[in-house]
Amino acid sequence: MCLVIVIGRNLSPFTRRVVLSLSVLGLPFERRELGTATHMDAIRRVNPLGRVPAVTLDDGTVLIESSAILDHLDELVGPERALTPPSGANRRRVLRHCALLTGAMDKAVVAYYERTRRPAEMVYAPAVEGNERQVADGLAAAEAERPDAEGGWLLGSMRPTQADLTALVALPFLRIVLPHLVEPGRHPRLEALVARRGPEVPGFVETDPTP
Repeated sequence: MCLVIVIGRNLSPFTRRVVLSLSVLGLPFERRELGTATHMDAIRRVNPLGRVPAVTLDDGTVLIESSAILDHLDELVGPERALTPPSGANRRRVLRHCALLTGAMDKAVVAYYERTRRPAEMVYAPAVEGNERQVADGLAAAEAERPDAEGGWLLGSMRPTQADLTALVALPFLRIVLPHLVEPGRHPRLEALVARRGPEVPGFVETDPTP
């Protein structure tokens, strides 16, 4: 198998879901734990957008954006092992669940930056409120799609899909950046997934972003 280099810190849930996917699939990789706040020049040398994650393949090809990276991993391992089903209703279900969660995480980043990277007098409250509403609504929809309160995998299978791995990184990230939106008991099915299934997933404990 090709060795890949993953650029990005565990605090980035998009980086973390790539790392978990590589770990679950048993693919070899190395880490370059660079953050956009402290290593922007180094990141830009790999990804002109200055964003993480970025993955360098052993032939020098650079993949950017977690969805594109994960698509490549699925292609690499083939349809039987792919973390997103290749076709049909299950594929649509997994992609929708991922879209809800990645959309919520994107909006969480916007709200967090608005709160923390401007002087207090320049924070635009309607922008914060609007983005946080989208986070809350996305999480509520994802919560409603989870199969049970026991932390089961989305498709009821014996192994996680990409939807499950994305859910496993979303809640811990939101607990750090917008804890008031993920208070204990608010999303019991997602909470059960993280608490009960997270430790079973290769790489989950090792990439815990909690300070």
